[in-house]
Amino acid sequence: MSKQTALSINLNKIALIRNSRDGDYPNVVEHARHCLEAGAHGITVHPRPDQRHIRVHDCRDISHFLNREYPHIELNIEGNPFADATLSLRESIEDYPGFIAIIAENRPAQVTLVPDTNSQLTSDHGFDLRREGDQLAPVIQQLKNLGCRISLFMDPDAEQIRLARQIGADRIELYTGPYAAGFFTPERDALFNR
Repeated sequence: MSKQTALSINLNKIALIRNSRDGDYPNVVEHARHCLEAGAHGITVHPRPDQRHIRVHDCRDISHFLNREYPHIELNIEGNPFADATLSLRESIEDYPGFIAIIAENRPAQVTLVPDTNSQLTSDHGFDLRREGDQLAPVIQQLKNLGCRISLFMDPDAEQIRLARQIGADRIELYTGPYAAGFFTPERDALFNR
């Protein structure tokens, strides 16, 4: 059986542009539609507690859109499983109910767990499962009980990847920042092989 590569488009930057101006342009759901019409196999969003790009209502809107018009398309919601509820400081933005609550409401096909914080500009490292594995395992089971496939954001470390399987992850997403930073350097091949 051959495996097909499936492309899931992350809409965070569309939401970031929208959030930098008044109104709802560009519209995140309409951009999801454009991506799917162009052949994408899935849609990915990463709501953060500070809602700097994807917001809570975007998850809901995209989930409803996919269920209604593209039921065969996968939604992947990424985020820190330990991100608790936070109150919004801006009247125009709803409160963040916590990452697990977002998943429970929207029931995406896949949940990608990422060890990020609000102080990070973007995700810049994977989980250390030697330290966090025991804390993650019950969360993974809770999310699987909601019908979600689980992916963990991981550094390219063979031992850590073996641990990901042991605590219940179905797949991983590799952090490739060092490779991207070293692409035009003599270390490129070593970073790729790692």
